[in-house]
Amino acid sequence: MTGLEPDLRPGALPPLEALEASAAVVRLPLTVRFRGVLEREALLLRGPAGWGEFAPFLEYDDVESSRWLASAIEAAWEGFPASVRDTVPVNATVPAVPATRVPEVLAKYGPVSAVKVKVAERGQTLADDVARVAAVREALPDAALRVDANAAWSVDEAVEALAALAPFELEYAEQPAAGIEGLAAVRARLAAAGTPVLIAADESVRKAEDPLRVARAGAADLIVVKAAPLGGVRRALEIVGAAGLPAVVSSALDTSVGLAAGVALAAALPELPYACGLGTGALFAHDVVRSPLVPSGGCLPLESPTPDPELLAEHAAPAERRAWWLDRLRRCYGVLGSAGS
Repeated sequence: MTGLEPDLRPGALPPLEALEASAAVVRLPLTVRFRGVLEREALLLRGPAGWGEFAPFLEYDDVESSRWLASAIEAAWEGFPASVRDTVPVNATVPAVPATRVPEVLAKYGPVSAVKVKVAERGQTLADDVARVAAVREALPDAALRVDANAAWSVDEAVEALAALAPFELEYAEQPAAGIEGLAAVRARLAAAGTPVLIAADESVRKAEDPLRVARAGAADLIVVKAAPLGGVRRALEIVGAAGLPAVVSSALDTSVGLAAGVALAAALPELPYACGLGTGALFAHDVVRSPLVPSGGCLPLESPTPDPELLAEHAAPAERRAWWLDRLRRCYGVLGSAGS
């Protein structure tokens, strides 16, 4: 236990019946394959404070997914903490597309000051990554450029890949290897070789039982924080404060409802040294609101989007998928109650 767990006592949770009654399950198409999918499913909840999103990826277990439910409940039943800014800067995100498609993807974002490029995709090579990053650098020569391997490289592969990518002047590399030990090893070997790439921890924060261990281990130069996987905006703020490292706020391929939680987190941080990974709304072909949260002038506004009933109906998931999500909701609610009891 870290002392940073959210308040999950049974009395702190709204009744399960209220969650079930308010739930809307949607399936939204993407404009490009991302994390191996062309559609994104999400369960949206409406509460007294607004709307929340429960959309852990399908492969996540109930314990991990329960944090996403805690975040959705915070948004819909409690609301977000006070903000210190009205807009937040965001980066464009380039999935693991062929280099020839990079201009098409970047065009969806408009002007941005930073770009995150997905690398280490299964079935692809380092040459594919280099070509993709080179295409981004050619298109945006002055943008801050970061890469995200999602822990897919071994330590040796990460060191080799980042040496090849460093000439493109990377701002940082996000989770280049798995685990805290992997990050620490990559960071040490890059420093020894004089390769000027900072290391950002993502999975080693949001998937860890103790999200502060990566900071104590000196395994990263900065941390990536996401409201939903960490259990909500307030808990994420506590983690950033306790970690003592610069933070990048990012998203998990959320609808505009989920993105609003990320914006609320970024807007509440005392310092925001990096552009946020919250521009992924641009990867959706459709959303649940009439005015989606997509970058304008490289920024997102602090908003509380309200789904449109017609769009919820138009993009409603099939009955069997709604049943699947409601069952997952019940199981995760049980995890939250057990954790707090």
